[in-house]
Amino acid sequence: MASDLEARAKEAFIDDHFELSVELYTQAIALSPKKAELYIDRAQANIKLGHYTEAVADANKAIELDPSNSKAYLRKGTACLKLEEYQTAKVALETGSAMAPGDSRFSSLIKECEKLIAEEMGDLPQESVEETVQEPVLPTNNVVPVSDQLHQATVEAKPKFRHEFYQKPEEVVVTIFAKGIPAESVAVEFGEQILSVTINLPDEDAYRFQTRLFGKIIREKCKFLVLSTKIEIRLAKAEPITWTSLEFKKDNRITQSISVPASGSQRPSYPSSKPKRDWDKIEAEVKKEEKDEKLDGDAALNKFFRDIYKDADEDTRRAMQKSFVESNGTVLSTNWKEVGTKKVEGSPPDGMELKKWEI
Repeated sequence: MASDLEARAKEAFIDDHFELSVELYTQAIALSPKKAELYIDRAQANIKLGHYTEAVADANKAIELDPSNSKAYLRKGTACLKLEEYQTAKVALETGSAMAPGDSRFSSLIKECEKLIAEEMGDLPQESVEETVQEPVLPTNNVVPVSDQLHQATVEAKPKFRHEFYQKPEEVVVTIFAKGIPAESVAVEFGEQILSVTINLPDEDAYRFQTRLFGKIIREKCKFLVLSTKIEIRLAKAEPITWTSLEFKKDNRITQSISVPASGSQRPSYPSSKPKRDWDKIEAEVKKEEKDEKLDGDAALNKFFRDIYKDADEDTRRAMQKSFVESNGTVLSTNWKEVGTKKVEGSPPDGMELKKWEI
Protein backbone atom coordinates (compact mmCIF):
# COMPACT_ATOMS: atom_id res chain seq x y z
CA MET A 1 0.00 0.00 0.00
CA ALA A 2 2.76 2.45 0.93
CA SER A 3 4.66 1.62 -2.25
CA ASP A 4 1.53 2.27 -4.35
CA LEU A 5 1.06 5.66 -2.67
CA GLU A 6 4.74 6.47 -3.23
CA ALA A 7 4.45 5.62 -6.94
CA ARG A 8 1.34 7.79 -7.29
CA ALA A 9 3.09 10.63 -5.42
CA LYS A 10 6.03 10.48 -7.82
CA GLU A 11 3.66 10.59 -10.81
CA ALA A 12 1.86 13.60 -9.34
CA PHE A 13 5.20 15.36 -8.83
CA ILE A 14 6.27 14.69 -12.43
CA ASP A 15 2.93 16.11 -13.60
CA ASP A 16 3.52 19.28 -11.51
CA HIS A 17 0.67 18.40 -9.15
CA PHE A 18 2.75 19.24 -6.10
CA GLU A 19 -0.07 19.59 -3.57
CA LEU A 20 -1.39 16.15 -4.49
CA SER A 21 2.15 14.80 -4.31
CA VAL A 22 2.57 16.12 -0.75
CA GLU A 23 -0.77 14.61 0.26
CA LEU A 24 0.12 11.19 -1.16
CA TYR A 25 3.57 11.22 0.42
CA THR A 26 1.93 12.10 3.75
CA GLN A 27 -0.34 9.06 3.45
CA ALA A 28 2.65 6.87 2.55
CA ILE A 29 4.60 8.19 5.56
CA ALA A 30 1.71 7.29 7.85
CA LEU A 31 2.13 3.68 6.69
CA SER A 32 5.97 3.68 6.58
CA PRO A 33 7.11 6.35 9.08
CA LYS A 34 10.72 5.06 9.17
CA LYS A 35 11.45 5.37 5.45
CA ALA A 36 13.76 8.35 4.94
CA GLU A 37 13.20 8.53 1.16
CA LEU A 38 9.55 9.46 1.67
CA TYR A 39 10.49 12.50 3.74
CA ILE A 40 13.17 13.47 1.21
CA ASP A 41 10.70 13.34 -1.67
CA ARG A 42 8.00 15.18 0.26
CA ALA A 43 10.58 17.87 1.07
CA GLN A 44 11.18 18.35 -2.65
CA ALA A 45 7.44 18.72 -3.29
CA ASN A 46 7.18 21.22 -0.42
CA ILE A 47 10.06 23.22 -1.93
CA LYS A 48 8.15 23.40 -5.22
CA LEU A 49 5.12 24.73 -3.31
CA GLY A 50 7.23 27.30 -1.48
CA HIS A 51 6.62 25.59 1.86
CA TYR A 52 10.26 25.87 2.89
CA THR A 53 9.81 25.49 6.64
CA GLU A 54 7.95 22.20 6.10
CA ALA A 55 10.68 21.11 3.69
CA VAL A 56 13.36 21.72 6.34
CA ALA A 57 11.35 19.69 8.86
CA ASP A 58 11.09 16.81 6.37
CA ALA A 59 14.81 16.96 5.59
CA ASN A 60 15.68 16.96 9.29
CA LYS A 61 13.51 13.88 9.83
CA ALA A 62 15.18 12.13 6.89
CA ILE A 63 18.62 12.96 8.31
CA GLU A 64 17.53 11.56 11.67
CA LEU A 65 16.44 8.30 10.01
CA ASP A 66 19.36 8.03 7.56
CA PRO A 67 22.30 10.36 8.34
CA SER A 68 24.26 9.03 5.34
CA ASN A 69 21.73 10.07 2.68
CA SER A 70 23.21 13.01 0.78
CA LYS A 71 19.86 13.96 -0.79
CA ALA A 72 18.45 14.82 2.65
CA TYR A 73 21.21 17.42 3.11
CA LEU A 74 20.61 18.74 -0.42
CA ARG A 75 16.92 19.28 0.37
CA LYS A 76 17.73 20.96 3.68
CA GLY A 77 20.35 23.19 2.10
CA THR A 78 18.02 24.21 -0.73
CA ALA A 79 15.12 25.04 1.62
CA CYS A 80 17.33 26.95 4.08
CA LEU A 81 18.80 28.90 1.18
CA LYS A 82 15.28 29.98 0.17
CA LEU A 83 14.60 30.94 3.78
CA GLU A 84 17.81 33.03 3.70
CA GLU A 85 19.33 30.96 6.51
CA TYR A 86 22.60 30.94 4.60
CA GLN A 87 24.91 29.64 7.33
CA THR A 88 22.63 26.69 8.08
CA ALA A 89 22.27 25.97 4.37
CA LYS A 90 26.04 26.03 3.85
CA VAL A 91 26.68 23.57 6.70
CA ALA A 92 24.04 21.15 5.36
CA LEU A 93 25.36 21.39 1.80
CA GLU A 94 28.96 20.87 2.85
CA THR A 95 27.93 17.77 4.82
CA GLY A 96 26.04 16.36 1.83
CA SER A 97 28.87 17.24 -0.56
CA ALA A 98 31.29 15.14 1.48
CA MET A 99 28.97 12.16 0.93
CA ALA A 100 28.49 12.82 -2.79
CA PRO A 101 31.71 14.49 -4.03
CA GLY A 102 30.76 14.08 -7.70
CA ASP A 103 27.42 15.89 -7.41
CA SER A 104 27.87 19.38 -8.90
CA ARG A 105 24.63 20.64 -7.33
CA PHE A 106 26.34 20.89 -3.95
CA SER A 107 29.32 22.91 -5.15
CA SER A 108 27.05 25.27 -7.09
CA LEU A 109 24.80 25.94 -4.12
CA ILE A 110 27.71 26.24 -1.68
CA LYS A 111 29.23 28.98 -3.87
CA GLU A 112 25.89 30.74 -3.91
CA CYS A 113 25.70 30.53 -0.09
CA GLU A 114 29.19 31.98 0.28
CA LYS A 115 28.36 34.95 -1.97
CA LEU A 116 25.11 35.66 -0.16
CA ILE A 117 26.75 35.37 3.27
CA ALA A 118 29.49 37.79 2.20
CA GLU A 119 26.93 40.19 0.76
CA GLU A 120 24.79 40.05 3.89
CA MET A 121 27.79 40.75 6.09
CA GLY A 122 28.91 43.60 3.85
CA ASP A 123 32.19 41.87 2.96
CA LEU A 124 31.60 41.35 -0.77
CA PRO A 125 33.55 43.81 -3.01
CA GLN A 126 31.35 45.94 -5.26
CA GLU A 127 32.81 44.53 -8.48
CA SER A 128 32.07 41.01 -7.25
CA VAL A 129 28.46 41.94 -6.55
CA GLU A 130 28.10 43.36 -10.07
CA GLU A 131 29.59 40.22 -11.55
CA THR A 132 27.07 38.12 -9.64
CA VAL A 133 24.19 40.17 -10.98
CA GLN A 134 25.43 39.98 -14.57
CA GLU A 135 26.29 36.30 -14.54
CA PRO A 136 24.12 34.50 -11.96
CA VAL A 137 25.00 30.96 -11.00
CA LEU A 138 22.84 28.61 -13.01
CA PRO A 139 21.37 25.77 -10.93
CA THR A 140 21.08 22.16 -12.02
CA ASN A 141 18.33 19.59 -11.55
CA ASN A 142 15.54 22.09 -10.98
CA VAL A 143 17.23 23.86 -8.04
CA VAL A 144 16.02 27.45 -8.21
CA PRO A 145 18.58 30.13 -7.19
CA VAL A 146 17.69 32.62 -4.49
CA SER A 147 16.86 36.03 -5.92
CA ASP A 148 18.23 39.28 -4.54
CA GLN A 149 14.79 40.26 -3.31
CA LEU A 150 14.09 40.48 0.40
CA HIS A 151 12.40 37.52 1.99
CA GLN A 152 8.81 38.64 2.32
CA ALA A 153 6.36 37.99 5.10
CA THR A 154 4.07 35.42 3.51
CA VAL A 155 0.38 35.29 4.25
CA GLU A 156 -1.51 32.79 2.10
CA ALA A 157 -4.96 34.12 1.30
CA LYS A 158 -6.11 37.40 2.80
CA PRO A 159 -4.81 38.11 6.34
CA LYS A 160 -7.55 37.30 8.83
CA PHE A 161 -5.79 38.09 12.09
CA ARG A 162 -3.97 41.14 13.42
CA HIS A 163 -0.54 40.72 14.98
CA GLU A 164 1.69 42.92 17.13
CA PHE A 165 4.94 42.50 19.04
CA TYR A 166 6.87 43.92 21.96
CA GLN A 167 10.28 43.02 23.34
CA LYS A 168 12.42 42.58 26.41
CA PRO A 169 16.22 42.40 26.53
CA GLU A 170 16.16 38.61 26.18
CA GLU A 171 13.03 37.91 24.13
CA VAL A 172 10.47 39.17 21.64
CA VAL A 173 6.79 38.44 22.24
CA VAL A 174 4.58 38.18 19.15
CA THR A 175 0.81 38.21 19.65
CA ILE A 176 -1.64 37.04 16.96
CA PHE A 177 -5.15 38.09 17.93
CA ALA A 178 -7.13 35.00 16.92
CA LYS A 179 -10.12 34.25 19.14
CA GLY A 180 -11.51 30.80 19.78
CA ILE A 181 -8.89 28.83 17.83
CA PRO A 182 -8.36 25.23 19.08
CA ALA A 183 -4.77 24.50 20.09
CA GLU A 184 -4.60 21.52 17.73
CA SER A 185 -5.32 23.84 14.78
CA VAL A 186 -2.18 25.91 15.39
CA ALA A 187 1.32 24.96 14.17
CA VAL A 188 4.35 27.15 14.85
CA GLU A 189 7.83 26.48 13.42
CA PHE A 190 11.01 28.25 14.49
CA GLY A 191 14.05 28.59 12.22
CA GLU A 192 17.43 30.20 12.73
CA GLN A 193 15.86 33.54 11.79
CA ILE A 194 12.41 32.44 10.63
CA LEU A 195 8.97 32.40 12.23
CA SER A 196 6.24 30.38 10.52
CA VAL A 197 2.67 30.20 11.86
CA THR A 198 -0.13 28.10 10.35
CA ILE A 199 -3.73 28.20 11.58
CA ASN A 200 -6.01 25.58 10.06
CA LEU A 201 -9.55 26.91 9.78
CA PRO A 202 -12.61 24.73 9.12
CA ASP A 203 -14.07 25.16 5.62
CA GLU A 204 -11.49 27.88 4.82
CA ASP A 205 -7.98 28.13 3.46
CA ALA A 206 -5.34 27.88 6.16
CA TYR A 207 -3.93 31.15 7.49
CA ARG A 208 -0.15 31.24 7.08
CA PHE A 209 2.22 33.87 8.38
CA GLN A 210 5.91 33.40 7.60
CA THR A 211 8.62 36.01 7.88
CA ARG A 212 12.35 36.40 8.20
CA LEU A 213 12.90 37.95 11.61
CA PHE A 214 14.88 41.09 12.45
CA GLY A 215 17.46 39.03 14.35
CA LYS A 216 18.41 35.43 15.01
CA ILE A 217 16.67 33.38 17.68
CA ILE A 218 17.45 30.36 19.84
CA ARG A 219 14.98 27.81 18.51
CA GLU A 220 15.20 25.47 21.51
CA LYS A 221 14.11 28.25 23.89
CA CYS A 222 11.23 29.56 21.77
CA LYS A 223 7.69 28.58 22.70
CA PHE A 224 4.08 29.47 22.04
CA LEU A 225 0.77 29.30 23.85
CA VAL A 226 -2.75 29.18 22.40
CA LEU A 227 -5.21 31.12 24.55
CA SER A 228 -8.92 31.75 24.09
CA THR A 229 -8.36 35.23 22.62
CA LYS A 230 -4.87 35.07 21.10
CA ILE A 231 -1.78 33.09 20.19
CA GLU A 232 1.26 34.23 22.16
CA ILE A 233 4.70 33.41 20.70
CA ARG A 234 7.89 34.00 22.69
CA LEU A 235 11.09 34.27 20.66
CA ALA A 236 14.36 33.91 22.57
CA LYS A 237 16.90 36.38 21.18
CA ALA A 238 20.28 34.99 20.16
CA GLU A 239 21.79 38.43 20.86
CA PRO A 240 20.66 41.15 23.32
CA ILE A 241 19.96 43.74 20.65
CA THR A 242 17.02 46.06 20.07
CA TRP A 243 14.68 44.95 17.29
CA THR A 244 13.34 48.07 15.59
CA SER A 245 10.90 45.91 13.61
CA LEU A 246 9.71 42.32 13.63
CA GLU A 247 10.87 41.63 10.08
CA PHE A 248 14.36 41.70 8.62
CA LYS A 249 15.41 44.55 6.31
CA LYS A 250 18.68 45.04 4.48
CA ASP A 251 19.60 48.06 6.61
CA ASN A 252 19.16 46.06 9.83
CA ARG A 253 22.93 45.40 10.00
CA ILE A 254 23.57 48.98 11.17
CA THR A 255 20.81 48.90 13.78
CA GLN A 256 21.91 45.56 15.19
CA SER A 257 25.14 47.03 16.51
CA ILE A 258 23.12 48.84 19.19
CA SER A 259 23.05 46.76 22.37
CA VAL A 260 20.19 46.50 24.81
CA PRO A 261 21.08 47.22 28.47
CA ALA A 262 21.02 44.01 30.48
CA SER A 263 18.99 45.51 33.33
CA GLY A 264 16.32 43.10 34.49
CA SER A 265 14.06 45.97 35.56
CA GLN A 266 13.91 47.57 32.12
CA ARG A 267 10.42 47.74 30.67
CA PRO A 268 9.75 46.24 27.23
CA SER A 269 10.66 48.45 24.28
CA TYR A 270 8.29 49.03 21.39
CA PRO A 271 8.53 49.63 17.63
CA SER A 272 9.36 53.29 17.06
CA SER A 273 6.75 53.54 14.31
CA LYS A 274 3.88 52.76 16.70
CA PRO A 275 2.56 54.61 19.75
CA LYS A 276 3.65 53.22 23.09
CA ARG A 277 1.14 51.11 24.96
CA ASP A 278 0.99 49.80 28.48
CA TRP A 279 1.44 46.14 27.53
CA ASP A 280 1.45 44.99 31.16
CA LYS A 281 -2.02 46.49 31.58
CA ILE A 282 -3.25 45.01 28.28
CA GLU A 283 -1.93 41.56 29.19
CA ALA A 284 -3.57 41.75 32.62
CA GLU A 285 -6.90 42.70 31.03
CA VAL A 286 -6.69 39.86 28.52
CA LYS A 287 -5.91 37.33 31.26
CA LYS A 288 -8.81 38.63 33.34
CA GLU A 289 -11.10 38.36 30.30
CA GLU A 290 -9.98 34.77 29.75
CA LYS A 291 -10.51 33.92 33.42
CA ASP A 292 -13.98 35.54 33.59
CA GLU A 293 -15.07 34.14 30.22
CA LYS A 294 -18.23 32.09 30.74
CA LEU A 295 -18.64 29.17 28.37
CA ASP A 296 -21.29 26.51 27.99
CA GLY A 297 -21.41 22.94 26.71
CA ASP A 298 -18.53 21.73 24.54
CA ALA A 299 -16.77 25.10 24.67
CA ALA A 300 -16.59 24.97 28.48
CA LEU A 301 -15.39 21.36 28.37
CA ASN A 302 -12.73 22.16 25.76
CA LYS A 303 -11.48 25.09 27.84
CA PHE A 304 -11.32 22.83 30.91
CA PHE A 305 -9.15 20.30 29.04
CA ARG A 306 -6.98 23.07 27.52
CA ASP A 307 -6.29 24.44 31.00
CA ILE A 308 -5.28 20.98 32.21
CA TYR A 309 -2.99 20.50 29.21
CA LYS A 310 -1.44 23.98 29.55
CA ASP A 311 -0.37 23.44 33.17
CA ALA A 312 0.52 19.74 32.85
CA ASP A 313 4.00 18.18 32.89
CA GLU A 314 5.45 16.40 29.85
CA ASP A 315 4.26 12.90 30.85
CA THR A 316 0.70 14.11 31.44
CA ARG A 317 0.64 15.83 28.04
CA ARG A 318 1.95 12.70 26.32
CA ALA A 319 -0.71 10.62 28.06
CA MET A 320 -3.50 13.00 26.99
CA GLN A 321 -2.31 13.07 23.36
CA LYS A 322 -1.78 9.31 23.06
CA SER A 323 -5.06 8.31 24.69
CA PHE A 324 -7.09 10.81 22.70
CA VAL A 325 -5.60 9.85 19.32
CA GLU A 326 -5.58 6.06 19.78
CA SER A 327 -9.15 5.98 21.16
CA ASN A 328 -10.49 8.15 18.32
CA GLY A 329 -11.39 10.91 20.75
CA THR A 330 -13.33 8.73 23.22
CA VAL A 331 -10.73 8.47 26.02
CA LEU A 332 -8.61 11.19 27.64
CA SER A 333 -6.13 9.96 30.25
CA THR A 334 -3.53 11.89 32.24
CA ASN A 335 -1.73 8.78 33.52
CA TRP A 336 1.30 8.05 31.29
CA LYS A 337 2.25 4.93 33.29
CA GLU A 338 -1.16 3.49 32.50
CA VAL A 339 -1.37 4.31 28.78
CA GLY A 340 2.29 4.56 27.78
CA THR A 341 2.89 0.83 27.38
CA LYS A 342 -0.28 -0.21 25.57
CA LYS A 343 -2.69 0.89 22.89
CA VAL A 344 -5.71 2.77 24.23
CA GLU A 345 -8.92 1.20 22.98
CA GLY A 346 -11.94 3.31 22.12
CA SER A 347 -14.71 3.66 24.70
CA PRO A 348 -17.85 5.15 23.10
CA PRO A 349 -20.63 6.61 25.28
CA ASP A 350 -23.55 4.40 26.31
CA GLY A 351 -25.94 3.75 23.46
CA MET A 352 -23.32 4.47 20.79
CA GLU A 353 -21.13 2.15 18.75
CA LEU A 354 -17.52 2.79 17.67
CA LYS A 355 -17.01 2.07 13.97
CA LYS A 356 -13.83 2.04 11.92
CA TRP A 357 -14.26 3.62 8.52
CA GLU A 358 -12.32 2.23 5.59
CA ILE A 359 -10.46 4.82 3.48
